[in-house]
Amino acid sequence: MNAFSSLLRRSRLAPLTLACSLLMSGAAWSQEKPEPAAAAAQAPAGFDMVSNLSNIPAPTLGAKAWLTLDATSGQIIAAQNPQEAVEPASLTKLMSAYVIFEALESGRLKLDQKVHVSEKAWKTEGSRMFINPNTDVSVDELLQGMLVQSGNDATVALAEAVAGSESAFVALMNQQAKALGMKHTHFTNAPGLPDPDHMTTVEDLAILARALVQRFPQYRHYDSQKEFTYNNIKQSNRNRLLWADSTVDGLKTGHTQSAGYCLVATALRDGRRVVSVLVGAASDAARTESSLKLLNWSFKNFDTVKLLDKDKPAVSARVWEGATENAELGLSNALWVTVPRGRADDIKTEARYTQPLMAPLTEGTRAGTLLVSLDGKELDQRPLVVLHSVEEAGFFGRLLDKIRLLFE
Repeated sequence: MNAFSSLLRRSRLAPLTLACSLLMSGAAWSQEKPEPAAAAAQAPAGFDMVSNLSNIPAPTLGAKAWLTLDATSGQIIAAQNPQEAVEPASLTKLMSAYVIFEALESGRLKLDQKVHVSEKAWKTEGSRMFINPNTDVSVDELLQGMLVQSGNDATVALAEAVAGSESAFVALMNQQAKALGMKHTHFTNAPGLPDPDHMTTVEDLAILARALVQRFPQYRHYDSQKEFTYNNIKQSNRNRLLWADSTVDGLKTGHTQSAGYCLVATALRDGRRVVSVLVGAASDAARTESSLKLLNWSFKNFDTVKLLDKDKPAVSARVWEGATENAELGLSNALWVTVPRGRADDIKTEARYTQPLMAPLTEGTRAGTLLVSLDGKELDQRPLVVLHSVEEAGFFGRLLDKIRLLFE
């Protein structure tokens, strides 16, 4: 065999030799371990507000800060001063309610359980349920006292029932705020009494409100209850929207001299839920009127559409060295998107995933990202996860794919 023939033969065998070497060593084409899929359905901050894609201006409101949010998609429709530090006043009771509802769901507290009213709870200043010290009151009654009557005394009594003391309960509130992603919130007391270190933002309040309505729909009746009588004293819910609009079913009012008049409201219309957050209005009438304007504007001018069901494939991706040639990548939660009314058909999606995608692939692990945009502006992004595991191919299947990849 002459030198040229020998060289030609070696050049033809080189890829096969290299592939066999790589296959035996396991060093080539190694895949980084995928990240666990994110469980939260809410999009991270930094995306365009939906109103930026609309030519219909948001209403002009007399308030320090406000925000309107689609509860299904998690997208902010419009906002003013969303991250400005504000006093939550009795809107604080929304977080108190969240922690109490968690205790109920875990069995640490029961609705018919009797709570002994301490001197501390009885003496709590501000709005009151008018519970008496050293008496026993049911959790159900105290929840009505807290959420319908906005009783500070009822709130402290419940805090002590859950955590043993109000200070321990406040630690749970701050822990939960951090878990929900409320980055600009710090609580110092359970009812919402004024304190220079007791602050939040309307953006954080919207995160909390959405979590409440999604996780605890079974307790929505407390927020929508119009009145409650305890100790022969009847008090009405301060949320006047419950009388003005039958679709409104919550959530909570707040007021102090320094915070102004505040309201977190939510309404459900034709299966779609919107949350409005407004703080620093000049009067009860102003917060009611402005909140209703926000809700009506949000429902009228924007649509929320489902783009993809949970566990349904968004893309079929080529898999190398796998027992099957393709892997289905999708989302761990259904994808809903809010856009200006009539623009649903203009939504664009783009799947970006690891290439080459190497077996083995484990169900539920992250393999890429699904981007959602409209008019070139990014509205949302979600982790793409492996919907069904893909095992490694046998020796020869992996060998063939290694050879193919050498020429890709």
